[in-house]
Amino acid sequence: MSSQPTAAGLPDADLFGSDHFALFGLPRSFVLDERALESRYHELQSAVHPDRHAYRAEQDKRLSMQWATRVNEAYRLLRAPLTRARYLLELLGVDVGAENNTAMPADFLMQQMEWREALDEARGARDAAALDALERALRQARRDAEALLVQQLDTEPDTGAAAATVRRMMFIARLGEDIAEAHEILEN
Repeated sequence: MSSQPTAAGLPDADLFGSDHFALFGLPRSFVLDERALESRYHELQSAVHPDRHAYRAEQDKRLSMQWATRVNEAYRLLRAPLTRARYLLELLGVDVGAENNTAMPADFLMQQMEWREALDEARGARDAAALDALERALRQARRDAEALLVQQLDTEPDTGAAAATVRRMMFIARLGEDIAEAHEILEN
């Protein structure tokens, strides 16, 4: 698959339909070279940015806009570990089943309840320090889940276990949003 620019200065059309990893010239892996992703993103954005094609024919302008959108979406998805893991599983034909599979291990269910109770108590007491502590605990849980995904997706692939880990990470992300919202309310 060529990544040589076309006559209009846009990347080869075959690359447009490739997966996000191929678009950025990266291997399909949960662990990725963030500097290479960033560098390739800027390189592609420079080539496809609509301002660069403003003087061209309407068709080239539309193509430029489509390319810019494609590059931005792929970059956003690969940059975040949670969405990158979901995408990798999708490429492997695995549905995370977040909408209909809420089964979690008992220990994680207990942890969820404890975190939710701690959040409710911190909100009620308007306790920013308690929110900060909960936020630190979630950051650690997210790091632990990401380390597990390295193993489950890259080292010793187990897509079923990886899907369960992704569902846990989704819960952690939602709780993180709730904590951020609680912080915002306290600041106002």
